[in-house]
Amino acid sequence: MQATLEGIAAAIRNYKGRPIKLMEVCGTHTAAISRQGVASLLPEGISLVSGPGCPVCVTPGGYIDTLCRAALADKTTVLTFGDMMRVPGSEGSLMEAKARGGSVEMMYSPMDALRRAKAQPEHTFLIAALGFETTLPMYGLLLERLREERIDNVRLFPQLKALIPCLNWLCQRDPDIDGFLGPGHVSAILGSDAFDPISERYRVPMAIAGFGYEHLVVALHDLITQVSQGRHEVRNFYPSAVLPQGNEKAQALIARCFVPQDSLWRGMGEVPDSGYGLAPEFAEYEAKLPMGQSTKEPPGCLCANVIIGRAIPTQCPMFGKTCLPENPVGPCMVSSEGSCGIWYQNRRAR
Repeated sequence: MQATLEGIAAAIRNYKGRPIKLMEVCGTHTAAISRQGVASLLPEGISLVSGPGCPVCVTPGGYIDTLCRAALADKTTVLTFGDMMRVPGSEGSLMEAKARGGSVEMMYSPMDALRRAKAQPEHTFLIAALGFETTLPMYGLLLERLREERIDNVRLFPQLKALIPCLNWLCQRDPDIDGFLGPGHVSAILGSDAFDPISERYRVPMAIAGFGYEHLVVALHDLITQVSQGRHEVRNFYPSAVLPQGNEKAQALIARCFVPQDSLWRGMGEVPDSGYGLAPEFAEYEAKLPMGQSTKEPPGCLCANVIIGRAIPTQCPMFGKTCLPENPVGPCMVSSEGSCGIWYQNRRAR
């Protein structure tokens, strides 16, 4: 197997065909590709860019501003995962809101809200609900528990994203994308068959991969081969986790608890049916907060272009200078799945 893997890696390294642009749409893939040195295999003729696979990165600044204002309200605590604490909005970050006296707490699971809500029934706990289809089941389980236990002081403020409408948006606006490295986690929920219409409609191949070196190398080689041969198939190189039909129990839970809705993305604007709101029977648990529609980035920040693969982090004039992990200007430098932070920490050049 080792000799075969080395041969596949050599075939990628020695590619001499036409220029090929590939895109990964999973933040964990972005990290694994840099950390494991997979990017160093790619010759000049092959570019591998990051797409909108980082939930924190695609969240618009107006959402963060709304959370910061909510954190400063009386008897309200914002619960969020750690990456969101430092993402800057136009009015500062949640960490800065906490420093100004706001109530912001980091959660390790949405289920943390149950314990907190029971302990402080007079207090409202507002969950910053982010993520793609991978995270929807755990929010669905929380909603069902809230209803079963009649807990009425927890609210979700959703910025939950649907991947396939996002892929449609990308293919319609960037015909130079030759193929996709398919996400491992989202595919485990949706199934590999869910991506067939994308490949057929836009004639782009997809190779679904796990997160090890061998998974990524084999999947990238398959994409290069398909593009070179003019094929556009969905290939599953992660069969231990991804079934053709996906996780049907998780899909049923999502269908019970959520409904598709238009959603605002950083770098993309509003994309039809690309988000999830709470289903009518759970509507009482959705926070109805006004959110600014602005997607304006800080002056000079290229985060919006990095997210959709129109720029790489090193093309941003702020990268590694005024924008650093300890002093981020945009979310791509903050998140553990953000391209800029990953490139900076791994000294990736291309």
